[in-house]
Amino acid sequence: MRKIAFFDFDGTITTKDTLFEVIKYQKGKAGFYTGFLLNSPVLVALKLKLISNQAAKEKILRYFFRGTELKVFQQGCDQFIDHALPSMLRSGAMDEINRLKAAGFEIVVVSASPLNWIKKWTVAEGLGLIATRLQEINGVITGNIDGINNNMEEKASRIRAQFNLAEYEAIYCYGDSSGDKAMLALATKAFYKPFRN
Repeated sequence: MRKIAFFDFDGTITTKDTLFEVIKYQKGKAGFYTGFLLNSPVLVALKLKLISNQAAKEKILRYFFRGTELKVFQQGCDQFIDHALPSMLRSGAMDEINRLKAAGFEIVVVSASPLNWIKKWTVAEGLGLIATRLQEINGVITGNIDGINNNMEEKASRIRAQFNLAEYEAIYCYGDSSGDKAMLALATKAFYKPFRN
């Protein structure tokens, strides 16, 4: 019997939104708060649903990282994974991942966050990854997303494109927001906001 589990990352496996934490880590708290003050109209527009999640995310990414060499950005992301991410991991989520591994589940993290600050961790944990990709031209980050932000229906679409779910008898999905609903709908067993610690 084939078994697979799909986990959202931000808020489900982690206690915080890692986009904000990566910015703080790479730009410092002063740079982070100054940047978000200057970009507050973007966040208000997102809250009022005047712009899409992808448009808002790209405006933030362009402000903080446009023109950054991919190599430099990736080094910062890898350092974030090594030094900052461990304290943000929910113990309940990690216990569940380890329990499912022991039960023979294939486990895939499905995230709207860019793979740059997740992949090193998923590789170390032996997990699959489906994540947003950042556009880069000639080794430099533009701040735009390459293709579509991996959120909402896109999560379900990418899962179906990569896996023939009919081959799996057990499909567990874990999420914590409206962006995970399409993914949760694929499950034989869905878990919404399952971890508190």
